Amino acid sequence: MLAIRLQRTGRKGHAMFRVVVQDSHVTPSSGKVVAALGSYDPHTKTATIVKDKASFYLEHGAQPSPRVVRLFEQESIALPAWVLKAAEKQGKLRNPEKLRRNQPKEEPVAEAEPETTAEEPAAETTEEA
Repeated sequence: MLAIRLQRTGRKGHAMFRVVVQDSHVTPSSGKVVAALGSYDPHTKTATIVKDKASFYLEHGAQPSPRVVRLFEQESIALPAWVLKAAEKQGKLRNPEKLRRNQPKEEPVAEAEPETTAEEPAAETTEEA
């Protein structure tokens, strides 16, 4: 079975990818490629794909990887009905009760007026000597 997947190229720390058609039992790094469909740059998020070749291999049963499915959708390449689309990932929260949005609403505290306590005059002591 054929697979449409990404093959990593580029230098260390600066990955670039080729969109290739390979036998599904061969590793992407083996270099045994049936056809090259284009490239993808993850740094600029740009993809250049030959749409005619991609649609040809999709019509003939090549299964795209989940990332390639997303690339094809961005490039508006028609996908057959049998292509499996990955569900959107939902992040897990460890302690949702600690989130500020899940805390009980606090009423805004009105600033207390400064207490004006009249100082009572100290009792005058009359010292009679």
